Amino acid sequence: MTLYDIKPRFQSLLRPLVKRFAEAGVTANQVTIAAALGSVILGFLLFYNANNYSLFLLLPLWMFVRMALNAIDGMLAREFNQQSHLGAYLNELCDVIADAALFLPFALVAPFSSFSVMLVIFLATLSEFAGCLGSSVGASRRYDGPMGKSDRALVFGALGLWLGITGGLPEWLLWLMPVMSLLIALTVVNRVKRALTEIK
Repeated sequence: MTLYDIKPRFQSLLRPLVKRFAEAGVTANQVTIAAALGSVILGFLLFYNANNYSLFLLLPLWMFVRMALNAIDGMLAREFNQQSHLGAYLNELCDVIADAALFLPFALVAPFSSFSVMLVIFLATLSEFAGCLGSSVGASRRYDGPMGKSDRALVFGALGLWLGITGGLPEWLLWLMPVMSLLIALTVVNRVKRALTEIK
């Protein structure tokens, strides 16, 4: 069970907006690129102003906007005949780039170490790669948890909110990145196992 499981309900709420986007000529690829660019810009802003904790309040707001944009690009592609090979590449690559950009500023935030945050970024990338590989072996694109893209966004969005409101994070959160790493590693295993089970 992951946040990905509530995606259909979220998409239903967005459907009227998606229709307006399509009527205005907005393409799925444009939305995908916009979400990635917004994430990179915010990531750089936070990284180079990591001591200005109030800026981290932008993170939960952007995480929600990004989640909406990710749903919108998929709906535009599927429901308005905008699916393309380029779009498939952009969808996967832009998500990985966006995650890395948004998570990286926490490498400069106490009590986290740069190594622990970089490990989370590496494993997050690996988990998406494992999910993509499902389709290459005859299974579906795997979104299994327990720490998928939406779950990671929730954690880092909550950290940004906490940091922005309180001006710091408690020392006991030192364990959070190692626990996330373990959960993402388990996610990789689950995606591989369930893809293999699917094709049997």
